[in-house]
Amino acid sequence: MKEMDLIITSDTATAHIAGSLGVPVWVMLHWDSFWVYRHDGDETPWYPSMRLFRQPKPQDWASAFDAALAALIKEVDKNG
Repeated sequence: MKEMDLIITSDTATAHIAGSLGVPVWVMLHWDSFWVYRHDGDETPWYPSMRLFRQPKPQDWASAFDAALAALIKEVDKNG
C-alpha cells in the first residue's frame, strides 16, 4: 500500500489499514456510516489521509461514485 498513489475502497479493512499507514485513501460510504466516519463531512479525525464519499440517501451509490469520479478527474488533471 505504501507504494500506491491512491487507494479507493469501501469501508473495509483495506480502508482502515491505508488510513493507519497514512496512505491517501478514498472511501465509499453508505448513508448510515460507521461511527469512525461520523455522519457528515468528507474527512475523519481518525485518518487524516482519508477522504470520504457518502451516499446522500439510502441506495444512492450513483451520487457517491459520481462525486468520486469528479474528484479523481480533478486530481489527475492537477497532477498531469
